[in-house]
Formats: sequence, C-alpha cells, structure tokens
Amino acid sequence: MSNPIDFQGVALSTLRIEEQALQTLATQIDERFSRACEIILQCKGRVVITGMGKSGHIGRKMAATFASTGTPSFFMHPGEAGHGDLGMLVRGDVLIAISNSGKSDEIMMLMPLIKHLQVPLITISGDDSGPMPQNADVALTLGNIQEACPLGLAPTSSTTATLALGDALAVALLDARGFTADDFARSHPAGALGKRLLLHVKHLMHTGAELPKVAPETPMNKVLYEISDKRLGLTTVVDEQDTLLGIFTDGDLRRLIDKQQGFDIHLPVAEVMIKQPATISQEARAVEALAQLRDKKINQFVVVNDAHQVIGVISMHDLIQAGVN
Repeated sequence: MSNPIDFQGVALSTLRIEEQALQTLATQIDERFSRACEIILQCKGRVVITGMGKSGHIGRKMAATFASTGTPSFFMHPGEAGHGDLGMLVRGDVLIAISNSGKSDEIMMLMPLIKHLQVPLITISGDDSGPMPQNADVALTLGNIQEACPLGLAPTSSTTATLALGDALAVALLDARGFTADDFARSHPAGALGKRLLLHVKHLMHTGAELPKVAPETPMNKVLYEISDKRLGLTTVVDEQDTLLGIFTDGDLRRLIDKQQGFDIHLPVAEVMIKQPATISQEARAVEALAQLRDKKINQFVVVNDAHQVIGVISMHDLIQAGVN
C-alpha cells in the first residue's frame, strides 16, 4: 500500500517557493523598471501585451489591469499576429512581450515589423540573455527563479512573479497619473463596485413634486396629509426661500400621540418639528450616505445645497433598493 500524500505539506512548500520567487523579483527592480514606466507614460497610443501559452494568460490579465487603471491596453496573441493581427500594433503604441526563456519563436518572428514601426519594446523574461531582451528597449528580468513544479517544467513561480511585476507596473503608473477612485469607477460601471463608486445622492434622491414640504405655520392635519401623500415618512419644514427649518416624521407623530394622548390637529408644525435635522450634500456618494444613516440610526437625510435650501430627500430604502451596500 502506497504512502499517503502530504497534500498540505506540498501546498506549503509550493507557497514558500513562490514567496522566494517574489523576493528574488524584488532584487531586479532597478532603473530598468523606472525606464519602462517612463516609456509607457509617454505612449500616445496603447500598451499592447503579447505572450505565448501561460505567458499569454498572464499578459491578458496584465492588459486588463492596465486598462482598468488608466493605461489603455489590450492583449495580442503572437501566433495570430503573424497571420494578420499584427495590424493591431501601430506607430505610437508600446509593446510588452512576455517570455520566461526570452526565446519565443512566435514573438521573434514579429521583430522585423516591430522595428519597422519603431514601436518601443519592453520585454519580461527570466534573464536578459535571450534574443527577445537583446532586441528590447528595456529588458525587465525576473531573476534566477525556481519553479514550484517538482519537475521544473510547468510555469508556476515564474508566472506568479510575472503577474506581480505587471501589477507593480500598473500601480506605479496609476500613482504617476494621479488616478483616482472616480477614474477607476468610470471603467467599472457595472455591479456592486460601480454602484459604490459611481452612484451619488443626487442620482437617487426624491426631488420636485415628490419632495414633501410645508411652511412652519401649517396645521398638523395638513402636515399629515403631506406625509401621507408623498410617502416618504416625513415632511420638511421650510421658509419662503425653501431654507430648511426642520422636519416632522411619522415616527414623531407616533411619539406625539403617545405622549399627549392625542393632539390638536390645528397645532402649527413649527411647535413640534425636529429642528436641525440630519442633512447631506447631493454630491456625497450613495455608499457614504448609507453608512451615515446606519451610524446615526436614522432612516432619511434631507438633501440641502450650500445655502441650506432643501433640494431633495433620500432614504435608507432608496439606497438599499438601488443595490448600495
């Protein structure tokens, strides 16, 4: 009967080898990395990334990361490039070619046209001895890395290091461009991430005819009608210039009835309204509004402008219904 395999031991050994690969990569970050960043920042076109096999898979991820962080980029398959797709590459672009050996035949076949187009070439390889880095404007290297594969054949540590190097380039470029969360949101409009970054209070608040407003002298019977008619659980109390004076909510009504065992329906709302209610700017992100509502343990914000005039109301229900979390 064969001995059982120590799966956890193999996993930990693999992670240790790949961790060492990243430490080796760190020793390779020098002026070449800075020069590569400068070339990409000066690029007037797109950053085109190419690589065969596993290097191609890493290249696709690298291109996606670049594109989402302010560096226009796409992946070009080197095999297909030799059959027409090289037309994707034009003067003004930058080419990043990935090959651990630095000897990819498919990429080397493209060298004459790359030189003809005068496209700057940045290579990523294990060392700088191969023909690819020898033809590069900047040859980035991974260093002497041991593959985690016990046969030393399957790309493992080398692809991890290449992926990390691509991330390092993307983050350095992001920082150099002054790329912001709003910039990031513009390329991620779908899903929860887009909602967190793109949606602002102004996109979800109730305005115009939906906005409940009464004057301070309004009697309670008409106040209750306004709350019921607008269905937001409150009404704002404003002066003639729409300046916010206070609010009255359906919760305030319940507490008033419980406290007074009934009340005068002709009572002016100014006598029972909540003064200085919680407000928010229309420019605040929706996710920030939701966090503040939860923190304050309230259900609505009155939205005001710089002159403290009422321009909207937003509720926790509006935010949750929009998928903000």
